[in-house]
Amino acid sequence: MRVLTLNPGSSSVKVSLVVDGTAVGWAAWDSTGPAVVGDAIRRWSAVDAVAVRFVHGGSQKAPARVDDTLLANLERLTSLAPNHQPLSLEVTREVRRLLPDVPVVACFDTAFHARMPEAAARYPLPRAWTVQNRLRRYGFHGLSCQYSLRRTGELLGRAPEDLQLVCAHVGAGVSVTAIRDGHGVDTSMGFTPLEGAMMATRSGSVDPGLLLHVMQTAPMSPAEMAEALFHRSGLAGMTGTNGDLRRVLAAAARGDGDASVALDVYRHRLRREIGAATTSLSRLDAVVFTGGVAEHQPELITSVIDGLGVLGLRAGAVPRTDVDRIVTAADSPVPALIVLPREDLELARGAEEALARVSVR
Repeated sequence: MRVLTLNPGSSSVKVSLVVDGTAVGWAAWDSTGPAVVGDAIRRWSAVDAVAVRFVHGGSQKAPARVDDTLLANLERLTSLAPNHQPLSLEVTREVRRLLPDVPVVACFDTAFHARMPEAAARYPLPRAWTVQNRLRRYGFHGLSCQYSLRRTGELLGRAPEDLQLVCAHVGAGVSVTAIRDGHGVDTSMGFTPLEGAMMATRSGSVDPGLLLHVMQTAPMSPAEMAEALFHRSGLAGMTGTNGDLRRVLAAAARGDGDASVALDVYRHRLRREIGAATTSLSRLDAVVFTGGVAEHQPELITSVIDGLGVLGLRAGAVPRTDVDRIVTAADSPVPALIVLPREDLELARGAEEALARVSVR
């Protein structure tokens, strides 16, 4: 099957053509909107299906063929993933307009976490708020976790469903997921992609009492607070940069004290989430790092591993190479790996599975 995969980010779209499980073409646009979709389709027009990544799928537990009803339901989730959901919706509508006879499948980052135990999924809030089971922890980066699990199984010679892993997706967004029995059993992101570790422009977890205090003393509207937490916090907020880790590292190398402190906070909060995730496992087979930062800044990953000796990790040499590899020392009791992000392959797999289910019916 020839599957065109579209992976919308907050300000770009990654596109790949996957044929029978192998990527044969890849491109990225640093812009968004219908024009990008048109360019991609002109480049790869002969396809059997199109797969689109959606950060938030709500109650969806598996990839699904897109129809008007599904799109309407996904649009209702826009406020929960404002950086990504609107673009995914726009991209999907444009694909359906340009390729009306080609099936379009939506693949959801939240689906990998849909079987989280209630103890991990529920918030300690009033029952009147949570009785409909919508105000819950959904988790994100699920497509990245699913691929990382499969690839780690290959690298370690283990069946993926038998592995117990902690997967850290470290990019502009950062999340940490405990994986057992082939799916996520706990994760750092929750109702929105704002919870958990510190990120490029997102704050991660903050004492809600602090936020209430700021809103009362500033004062700020909910929309103003959301804009600050999603776009003006994290590395960006602490350093006065745009949050790009390369700029922060360069500033720290020049002796910028704010940048150095921000990096210390970044590493500390990532380590803390990794440590917390291990408590949802009965053993730790490996820690996996993926995402753009893991791919392009392996030295930062090593510096994180250096502080995880309590988990049995011992950092090794990390050559700059574009291959998946183990990055702990040979005598490390627990291996850590860097797995290059390949959400495109997981998107294609999801599309094939969803269309196979439809054909069986």
